[in-house]
Amino acid sequence: MHSRPTAGIETPSIPSELESPRAKLVYLFLSTHGEASLSELETGLDMKKISLYSILSTLCERDLIDQDCERYRLC
Repeated sequence: MHSRPTAGIETPSIPSELESPRAKLVYLFLSTHGEASLSELETGLDMKKISLYSILSTLCERDLIDQDCERYRLC
């Protein structure tokens, strides 16, 4: 099996303080999409809104993401 070269492809880094797999997933989604609404996160990650509210709140409290009206993006 041959590995493909990854030249030009940046792997997003995840803050070390994120331990929850779901929080990491939300963070990676935002890092690759730039910004997203709650509905876009729900559809894109196949997660329930109630779970996303909790994760997004925690990420905002830790100053890892910003909320602008209905949109979320990395700080």
